[in-house]
Amino acid sequence: MVFLLSAVLALPKWLFVILAAPTCLWLAAYILPLVYIRLRGTQDLKKKYDATWALVTGGSTGIGRAICEELAKQGLNVVVVGLPDGFLEPAVEELQTKYGSQQFVGVAASFAPGQDYLEQIKRATKGKDIQLIFNNAGFIVTGFFDSQPLGKHLVNLECNATAAVAITHHFASLMVKTNKRGCIVFTSSASAYIPNPFAIMYGATKAFMSQFAASLAVELQCKGIDVCVVHPSPVSSNFYDKVEHKIDSMESFKKVAVAPSELPADIFASIGRCVLRDVGGTAIGMRLGVSLLPYNALAHLIAVVAPFLPDYKQNDKGRGATV
Repeated sequence: MVFLLSAVLALPKWLFVILAAPTCLWLAAYILPLVYIRLRGTQDLKKKYDATWALVTGGSTGIGRAICEELAKQGLNVVVVGLPDGFLEPAVEELQTKYGSQQFVGVAASFAPGQDYLEQIKRATKGKDIQLIFNNAGFIVTGFFDSQPLGKHLVNLECNATAAVAITHHFASLMVKTNKRGCIVFTSSASAYIPNPFAIMYGATKAFMSQFAASLAVELQCKGIDVCVVHPSPVSSNFYDKVEHKIDSMESFKKVAVAPSELPADIFASIGRCVLRDVGGTAIGMRLGVSLLPYNALAHLIAVVAPFLPDYKQNDKGRGATV
């Protein structure tokens, strides 16, 4: 051991510089844009894009509700798309009462296979120039993939990914056709860049969303349409309320979760200044951590460790008995 240490220390300094250079370049390329965005601060999207209307999916609660509030503060009219539950109508009424000179339209829609949610959105936005689109709707299904009904996974896929593709295609086509500037924003997750046992569809759909947004940004930037995908750190919302299988890591994240109202400023600051944005210490820390390992090695490591975790052991009991 001492011999190896001595041999390493005897290496020429220029070799250390060459070996360290890629890491330094990666860190600079990652950290400097975050610093730049932080220094520039949030943006007035109404002025930036000369916009009058925005659309937010999942806009009745959590991050989506906070985005609607911030858009309203900037003087924008907002189409709020949410589940047909007890949250959508009060959210729209509250916005309308608070910002009486603006318009707020609620669209009660379920992003599930076979539902006509896109037609509902088209009808509600007919005659309105929607230039700001926030694809924020999403939920999580926990537990082993094989232990959950296929239908539940397909609904998760539709809500988290397919619906965003359909909505984006509709409004991107309109903006290109009418030569309108604007932005399309996706709420992804730090789960997008790590393997996600016990929440496979969530991680997979978020990874798809990040890749989809990054590729779409290349096609639309020349048309004056900015595409941005954000990976927030844990947020305190009803996102966790309907989780059937509790996960220790998720319970830990809840303890450091921030209020949804803290997100819009960072999201708005990122639009047009970066394509992928990690927001908050947890997301940034995870990005830095997983960058140290090749994805294949990371997947193997998690596969080796996971069976020893309490979550795995508990949920593995009776596995395969029913689906």
